[in-house]
Amino acid sequence: MMSDLFSSLDGASNLKQWLIPLVTLLLVFNSSFYPQVMVKATSLMVTQTWNQPSNSRYQSFNLAITILFVYLALNNLLGLTPYSYTLTSNLFTVMIFSLIFWGCLVISGWILNPTASAAHLAPSGAPLGLQPILVLIETISILIRPLTLTVRLIANISAGHIVLGLMANTLSSLVGSATMLFLVIISIGYTLFEFFVAFIQAYIFTLLITLYQVEHP
Repeated sequence: MMSDLFSSLDGASNLKQWLIPLVTLLLVFNSSFYPQVMVKATSLMVTQTWNQPSNSRYQSFNLAITILFVYLALNNLLGLTPYSYTLTSNLFTVMIFSLIFWGCLVISGWILNPTASAAHLAPSGAPLGLQPILVLIETISILIRPLTLTVRLIANISAGHIVLGLMANTLSSLVGSATMLFLVIISIGYTLFEFFVAFIQAYIFTLLITLYQVEHP
């Protein structure tokens, strides 16, 4: 019996899959949960990797970004195993990650330095008549960042799983065929490529968050 092509994207029936990201985020943002040595070492690693400012104000957030990268990469890799569900292909889960990290940067920026945050909406040197339009455009671009983060990750991970499902269904109907060996080789090569994509997508997701952190006043 041929399995459902989109079955790997259906995890709504497993309550643990929904609770794990929330519990992980609570641990990530609890800086007292980790020794200070670990916080400083991780902050230095993030600084060297993404060229982020290494000061006490960003250490906890840099640690959270690093843990998020590892968590996303592991979930992407686990999603490539048979009969498993990938959290990073779920809209609700990825949107939670995007909203929390993006929201922390935006809210803290307006609380700590509202003047600089407001000035960031209006580029310096722009004509006075265009400033209202530029402020509107910049505001919209900031507000849609969680959506773009979510869609980018879900689309790339889900597309890979769907292609692997198509290959598996094709192979199941070609048992004994002369082209089966060729398709097996292609499937193995594409699976290895998906392992690479799993790391790249986790890196891009966290890299974009660090770029938003650079704009933090």
